[in-house]
Amino acid sequence: MTHIPYIIVLGNEKGGTGKSTVSMHLITSLLRQGYAVGSIDVDARQGTLTRYVENRTLRKNAKQQDLPLPTHIPLFKSEMGDRTQAEADEQTRFDQTINNLKDMDYIVIDTPGSDSYLSRLAHSYADTLITPLNDSFIDLDMLVRVNSDSLTIVKPSTYSEMVWDQKKQKAIRSGGSIDWIVLRNRLSSLNSRNKEEMEKVLGALSKRIGFRTLPGFGERVIFRELFLSGLTLLDMRENNMTMSLSHIAAKQELASLMDMIQLPKTQKKAAKVG
Repeated sequence: MTHIPYIIVLGNEKGGTGKSTVSMHLITSLLRQGYAVGSIDVDARQGTLTRYVENRTLRKNAKQQDLPLPTHIPLFKSEMGDRTQAEADEQTRFDQTINNLKDMDYIVIDTPGSDSYLSRLAHSYADTLITPLNDSFIDLDMLVRVNSDSLTIVKPSTYSEMVWDQKKQKAIRSGGSIDWIVLRNRLSSLNSRNKEEMEKVLGALSKRIGFRTLPGFGERVIFRELFLSGLTLLDMRENNMTMSLSHIAAKQELASLMDMIQLPKTQKKAAKVG
């Protein structure tokens, strides 16, 4: 049977929701479990995930620390002026990138906070799609339009419709499906009434367009600090770094998230023969 990597896409069409932070922690968690992991940054112009990996590589080399690294590939938008030619070029380079990572167990793809052909293409290849969402009605607008008085759903947003279209593209291409997860970040920043209202709207929407919701990361300064050094929460104890109560709580959030995502465990290289 031909080995096919399991593809995890981090996506939405809004910046500042923690896609790259979640991506790097997913990557490191899988690496430390013994999996071979490839990563693709299709937001290569901004390149947050790419810089995270670069920072990690620099620290690993400078400090001689135990920092497992993914096989990372940044993927830029085509510079061709003609739209049809540009999309064909991006399709070719995306397919080649996936092929270059064909021996990986998992591929994690970080996408931009805006619509693009490369982003849509990446979404259509997802086995699991994770959409980090700051737990606020401003960010919820990315998924759905709601009535301001009754909080009833008016219609799914452009992004939700795009995901639905890419689900259909994947089904046509391979017969596969996408497990769509909306990750509610920064839960502690809302009062209890807002949380209840968000849960009500997301619960109704999840049934309508087909996703499941999970709690993500709280608002913690530690994530911004770790980026500069290329580290994740999973690297601190292994590198004899002091962990505060905030670090420990955030690490527990990550462990819970990894369990609830329910990634397949059959991919492990160590379990393969030949």
